[in-house]
Formats: sequence, C-alpha cells, structure tokens
Amino acid sequence: MLVLVTKDAKPNLNQLAVAAKNIRILELNVKAFGYEMARRLSEALPIPDDTAPRIVALASKPCVQADLESDWAAHWARELRCPVLYHRKLWEYLYVLQAIYEHGHIRPGVRGLGFGCGAEPLPSYLASKAVAVTATDQSLEIAKATGWASSNQHLGTAAGAHQPHLVPQRVFEQFVSFRTVDMNAIPGDLVGYDFCWSICALEHLGSIEKGLAFIEASLATLRPRGLAVHTLEFNIEADGPTIDNWPTVLFQRKHIERLTEKLTREGHEVAALSFDCGAAPMDRFVDLPPWSHDLPVDHAYPLGEPRHLKLAIDGFIATSFGLIIRKRA
Repeated sequence: MLVLVTKDAKPNLNQLAVAAKNIRILELNVKAFGYEMARRLSEALPIPDDTAPRIVALASKPCVQADLESDWAAHWARELRCPVLYHRKLWEYLYVLQAIYEHGHIRPGVRGLGFGCGAEPLPSYLASKAVAVTATDQSLEIAKATGWASSNQHLGTAAGAHQPHLVPQRVFEQFVSFRTVDMNAIPGDLVGYDFCWSICALEHLGSIEKGLAFIEASLATLRPRGLAVHTLEFNIEADGPTIDNWPTVLFQRKHIERLTEKLTREGHEVAALSFDCGAAPMDRFVDLPPWSHDLPVDHAYPLGEPRHLKLAIDGFIATSFGLIIRKRA
C-alpha cells in the first residue's frame, strides 16, 4: 500500500500511497529550511572580542534559542573553542559548564564525576582547569549491543575521549580516569565528589522511573552541598501520553515536578524550575527524521550538519531539559 510504484513500475495510485508518497520529500524540505535558518542565524551572531564567566542564576529549564544567544553561552563556547551553533547538544555542554561554574567548581583541586560521558568534551576541558575527573560509560559489550559503539559515541571506542585542542595528552592523563559504570547500579565506592553530571544519558536507562531513580542515586556520589547537573529528553507536551519502558524515554513536566518535590522534602535544593520552551524561530522549528546518520553518504539532497533545538521522537516534540540539584548539608 505504501510502495511508490507497482510491480510494472507504474505509479501506485492506492489512496494511502497517494497521501503518503510525498511525506519523505516534505520532511526533507522542513529539514532543509530549518537548517538553513539556523546557519543564517548563527552567521548573524556577533563575535565577541573577549568573554568572561558570570553568574546568571541558571534555572532548571529546557533548551531555548535565547540561551544560545546569551553572553554566558558565548563564553563557554569560546572556552570549548567552537562556534555558537543552534544545536541542543552544544546547549547541553554549555549549560552544564555554566552550572558547574556558578557553584564554584571549575578550579584546581575539585573532583567531578561524569556519567555516560562518551565522546563529549567536558572531561578534556575540566582537566585543562586541573579538575580531577572520573569519566564513566557503560560496558563496551552493552555499547556494541545497543549501537552506541558503532556510532563512535562510547567512551571506550571514541577517538574524541581526549580532545587535544582543549588539553595536552599528559595533562589529560594526569587529571582524567575512566570507569565502566552501569547507571542503574552506581558502584558504592564512587563517593566524595564535588559535582557530578550526565548529558542526555538517563533517558536510555529503560524507563522513566529508572531515570528518576538514577538522578536520586547520583546524589550519593557527592559530598554534602555537592552539585548534580543532569540533562534529559523532555516531552514539551505536559499532558497526554509519552514514551516509557523503551530504549529512549521522554520525561514530562509532571515527572520533573514530582522529583523536585521529593528532593526538596529530603532537604536538597533544586534550581528554580522553568518550563518555558521559547517562542523564537529556532524554538518553533521541530526537526524530523530521517536523521543525518540514516541518510546515504551520496544523498542527492545535501542538508548539511543537523541544526535543531527541538526534534520529533516517536511522534512527540522533544528537547533537552537541564536539572540542577544541590545536595543537602
């Protein structure tokens, strides 16, 4: 019913096929215009001659265009030696660094613990500031079984585990150590850290409840008044169904509010919650499949690198959400 042509190569005139045959082209058009808009907005951003970190009282919040156009984002992008791009993955890196900075943890002698680090640049950057980092990821066997290793996103296979443009190899080796960690069963000897973080990893733990349980369990790795910063996949629709009990789950406002209430009752501090998903052009653009890694290398419709803050996941509109928690004394 959905094939484009019949066995004798004539157009398939089945009504469902007629309705569906142009969906792929519509998806590519949406992506092309969205990515082009993002590129032009990036090119129009002023390039600061110099930047400096500053306190902005960062909230627990979703990724929005205004964040990437802020002074604090420009500073951390400059620190990571990358341009400001309208991409939620970059937002996650900048958000975590801003939160760590605001709590005084980017300085020599501090200890940080990263969960599901993969090829992210944070261990290299923190090592350049003489922060001792324990970078963790799932076992290589599980990564191979779930496809993370083949996509070069696993810590054990990623060439980018050390990023030489951020820190020399000898300094990286001095300050960064590696552990295999199941985020559903954090080893009891990982304790006494000043801060911990994870970047869009906890939605892959099997269920919403397991993701929430991980956030709580991560606090046990911290010293009193230590900091936890986690980003997660956020379904922007507060009401209605969401994805659960699946390789990628989507958290909703009610899950975050419920966790915040529980942590607050236990004496922890959660940064003020904001669920404003923005109204700027990139806030309204929702990217669609097919994703760049699923397209043929020689695809005749060059889209360029992905640029999005929101995307469709299993029919839901999702973005990244950052949660900042300070452990009780």
